[in-house]
Amino acid sequence: MALRYALLGVASLRSARAMGRRSRGFAMANPVAKFKTSKGEFDVELYMDQLPITCSNFVDLSKSGFYDGLTFHRVIKGFMCQFGCPNSIDPASPRAGTGGPAGNTAFALPDGSSVTRDAGGNIPDELVAEISNEPGTISMANTGQPNSGGSQFFLNTVHNSFLDYFDAKTPSAHPVFGKVVAGMDVVSAIEGVKTGPGDRPVEPVTVETVVISE
Repeated sequence: MALRYALLGVASLRSARAMGRRSRGFAMANPVAKFKTSKGEFDVELYMDQLPITCSNFVDLSKSGFYDGLTFHRVIKGFMCQFGCPNSIDPASPRAGTGGPAGNTAFALPDGSSVTRDAGGNIPDELVAEISNEPGTISMANTGQPNSGGSQFFLNTVHNSFLDYFDAKTPSAHPVFGKVVAGMDVVSAIEGVKTGPGDRPVEPVTVETVVISE
């Protein structure tokens, strides 16, 4: 039986290493993902310079149309909005929240190498940048087991520091791989929708497309 993706696992700011890299600047800017939703649009900067595996997985899925037409399957006010399960294309599906990409599929990294998802469609945990789950950040969801992230992620609407993988007080392993840079009011609107059993929006919130600008 497929496991429902759980948010397990809090507090630190970005490491000096991460901050230093971003403050120095790079010749090539990080890609930006534009989410076009039934509630409006918002933009997310992807931290490709720090988490190339996680971001390249997301970019590959976005460019293939994987996310088009899916719905936010779990929304909790004062916590987060979760998205990315292929089963959520049917908002009423009891399997929404249990799916991911096809297994044994590959995607390219910026350096020209490639990564192959495992048989379950999962990618390696990329626990390399100590970026906290602050409001507006986008973070990988998983089952609580190592290397179980795939296509699902969540948008933090508050500072969920207890989800930080580098907090020794919790078992969390949820790497942050981007942050909303425009349209946070749209994310707030999604967070504020009425929900029913399983924290599922009563009126589905659909992502029409995710467009990557590089």
